[in-house]
Amino acid sequence: MDHGKASREFFDAHVAPNLGADRDDVLLGPTHGADFGVVDLGDRVLALASDPLFVLSDLGVRDAAWFAFHIAVSDAALSGLAPTHLTVDWNLPLDADPGFVGEVFSVFDAEARDLGTSIVTGHTGAYEDGSFPTVGGATALALGDRDDLVLPTGATAGDRVVVTKGPAIETVGVIATVFGDRLDLPAETVAAARDRLRDASPVRDALAAAATGEVTAMHDATERGLANGLHELAAASSVGIDIDRDAVPTSPGVREVCDALGIDPWTASSSGTVVLAARDSAPVVDALDAEGIPAADVGRVTESGVRVDDSPLPEPESDPFWPAYADLRDA
Repeated sequence: MDHGKASREFFDAHVAPNLGADRDDVLLGPTHGADFGVVDLGDRVLALASDPLFVLSDLGVRDAAWFAFHIAVSDAALSGLAPTHLTVDWNLPLDADPGFVGEVFSVFDAEARDLGTSIVTGHTGAYEDGSFPTVGGATALALGDRDDLVLPTGATAGDRVVVTKGPAIETVGVIATVFGDRLDLPAETVAAARDRLRDASPVRDALAAAATGEVTAMHDATERGLANGLHELAAASSVGIDIDRDAVPTSPGVREVCDALGIDPWTASSSGTVVLAARDSAPVVDALDAEGIPAADVGRVTESGVRVDDSPLPEPESDPFWPAYADLRDA
């Protein structure tokens, strides 16, 4: 298999046919372009999503732990419901430093308290062949009212498309934090790029947007970036999308770092960038602006096809983030 998230073809061939019992209370099961599943509890719903525990120690312990926590809770938050519960499975290497691990746990505790999230169960152990950065898995749960749920399948033709923060947030934030001294860029540009790391969470974006009541679908632009996020949002709702490239926001430091690395920012991993459809974009953009989150109306939902400036947008087959990271690490 290729590095990272499985392809749509693999999903269709090996995941979709093997989903266990067909239960009436599953409101949303595994779906291409969906970040979470939903269980129907009557007047209440439970959105839940599982992700790797990814502790990139190169970032330094506190940034690595912050990033890992937000990877764990982000997908559930894209339901429009705040993450309420978290389960954590730590499969640590045998040589893990207890002090480092303890500090990671303390950051998880602080971030969870800030969101009102309770860590309710899990597993902690050290094992042969365990290694950072992938040291287990987590499942985030978001319990809330049915009326507040935003399904990824709800976009319809005529909706407006909003993008927060712009492309390559995660790629630029991580690379500038770890390898900033190797980038042939002015110090102020590198500093601006480092600031993108703490933008690499879609939680505040999703909750602020959903609270307006105008959002019909949301997705975050993780692996293969904004271009792939647009395709996945369209696929989940069986619609098309037309985008004006110049309307898409670009955060400080992104263009310069991507140019220096020779990578396309639109295909580079961008956790923290939310692509959403809304009946009316103005209240959504205003709500995001009130939270200090850059966002813009960038186009519209159509019947079919994903297009940018009236030309088809290719669906990315790979992500330049980790090859660029490896090149810098090995240089």
